[in-house]
Amino acid sequence: MFKKIKKAVIPAAGLGTRFLPATKASPKEMLPIVDKPMIQYAVEEAEKCGIKEFIMITGKSKRAIEDHFDSAWELEENLKSKGKESMLAGIQHLLHLQFAFIRQKTPLGLGHAILCSKPFVNDEPFAVLLSDDIIDPDSNLLGKMMQFYNEHQAIVLALQKVPKTEIHRYGVIAGREIKKNFYEITDMVEKPKPSSAPSDIAIIGRYILTPDIFHFIEATSPGKGGEIQLTDALKAILKKGSIYGYLFEGKRYDAGDKLGYLKATVELALKHPVVKDEFKEYLLNKISNLK
Repeated sequence: MFKKIKKAVIPAAGLGTRFLPATKASPKEMLPIVDKPMIQYAVEEAEKCGIKEFIMITGKSKRAIEDHFDSAWELEENLKSKGKESMLAGIQHLLHLQFAFIRQKTPLGLGHAILCSKPFVNDEPFAVLLSDDIIDPDSNLLGKMMQFYNEHQAIVLALQKVPKTEIHRYGVIAGREIKKNFYEITDMVEKPKPSSAPSDIAIIGRYILTPDIFHFIEATSPGKGGEIQLTDALKAILKKGSIYGYLFEGKRYDAGDKLGYLKATVELALKHPVVKDEFKEYLLNKISNLK
């Protein structure tokens, strides 16, 4: 029986060591990009696609994420009394969504983080969004993946071509293009050496998964670093069924490292309705002074 995708899982239990010391006591996912924490961009992306139920996989020192998506009565009343309606709308516009927060008690990898969501997902397909992969808000990556799922009712992974020098950071696929930008995946390798990579097409941080993934994760043995890799569970599924991928040609920023985070901040600031013009002028002046 066909089931719509109504839920999204957002893993947010990582230690964020690449941003130390900023993340010593604050979640990486709450680092601001212009005026919103990076995790909010993922929530808004899913919400635009009609998803209203979110399962956040968190860990120790991540309470700020839960507070951010809760109501803040004193602040709301203060803004209301001062007539700051636009600010009030800015902090209230996601309150109609439903959030569940689950702690991943031990950092055992992405596969294990997704497995933690099993009691809340139940027997339904669901989306997974990695919040440090910032997708251009003007694109419709997740929407196209969901549309393809509706047609094929199978797992769909987001893909993107990456430089050979970065291939070792990703899961990489082999497959055949079945229609423009859509691939039937035949194999995948987790973080290969450039010389042994099956292609230059990498898996990026958006997934449409079916509930049978939980069985395969449970049967997956820990790999490198004692972590349970999602890629290993997906490879097991490939032996019995089909997995598809959508090749994304839009803009994506790996905000999990400093340079990617800075690029995302600049690009999204140049789209921000309040600061974009002045910020663009500042950048042009700054660049001209560097020459």
